[in-house]
Amino acid sequence: MITMEEKIPLICIVGPTASGKTSLAIKLAKIFDGEIVSADSMQIYKGMDIATAKPSLLERDGIIHHLIDFLEIDKSFSVAQYCEIAHSIIKDIHTRGKTPILVGGTGLYVDSLLNNITFSDADSDEKLREELYEQYTSYGVDFLLDKLSSFDKCSAQRLSTDKNVKRIIRAIEVYQLTGITMTEHNEKSTLCDSPYRFVKIGLTATNRQYLYDRINRRVDIMVENGLVDEAREYLSKHLSTTSSMAIGHKELLPYLNGEVELETCLENLKMQTRRYAKRQLTWFKRDLNINWLDIDTLDEEELLNKSEQTIKKVLFNE
Repeated sequence: MITMEEKIPLICIVGPTASGKTSLAIKLAKIFDGEIVSADSMQIYKGMDIATAKPSLLERDGIIHHLIDFLEIDKSFSVAQYCEIAHSIIKDIHTRGKTPILVGGTGLYVDSLLNNITFSDADSDEKLREELYEQYTSYGVDFLLDKLSSFDKCSAQRLSTDKNVKRIIRAIEVYQLTGITMTEHNEKSTLCDSPYRFVKIGLTATNRQYLYDRINRRVDIMVENGLVDEAREYLSKHLSTTSSMAIGHKELLPYLNGEVELETCLENLKMQTRRYAKRQLTWFKRDLNINWLDIDTLDEEELLNKSEQTIKKVLFNE
């Protein structure tokens, strides 16, 4: 058992897309001499910069960012791989006397890392995963949920809330390869103590429309910055089952194929991004340990000050 004193102090910034997580994290990194560890399942891919809102070198403002822009788009990447690499990076940051700051909106990455959930990449099959994804494309997410429910009702009920296709497919894959349901797997994998003492700052909005307006503006800015050309380039390449699920490119395919007008695709992209933000909030709102801050009632200085105060109180007893 790791004592509280031995645990690595870790700052976590979570929340939905377009809520300002990266900007806040960079400011906190300057205050606490930190380095940022991304918890975004799509920013890991090389390129795809515009669609994933990857921070540019200018936006990073001299702060080191880990786990972004390192994987080819034809490679799949699992939560098990993420946790293995992230644990190592966080330990190295701490050993060098810096403060690790975990930032992102991929709830499964965040929770798996903080709760020290163990996984086995031996229990994976790329061909099976592709077959399941094809079933999703042909028959929809409810078809996969029904399949999952036939042998793991608990997981199916839990995943029916946000209907995360990647997690549903993973739950089916694990059972078909091992004969063990994801529910049983999760019960067995939480036996290890977390190596971190952490504080979670969550960004949200009292007025949900405020967040949705930010999302709509972000999409417009993405288009101005060359999203269509980026989508054209990357959709012409072989994508992994992981990278192909990124929001921002696939929604533009009907336009690139000459089937519909660009504006129609952009409206769909905005709608899908808003739905994704809603799913992210649904995930994070179940966590009672998150210290929530409202981006629509606090200005940037107030957000930073309240975040700093919470971090000092929880992590450093100040």
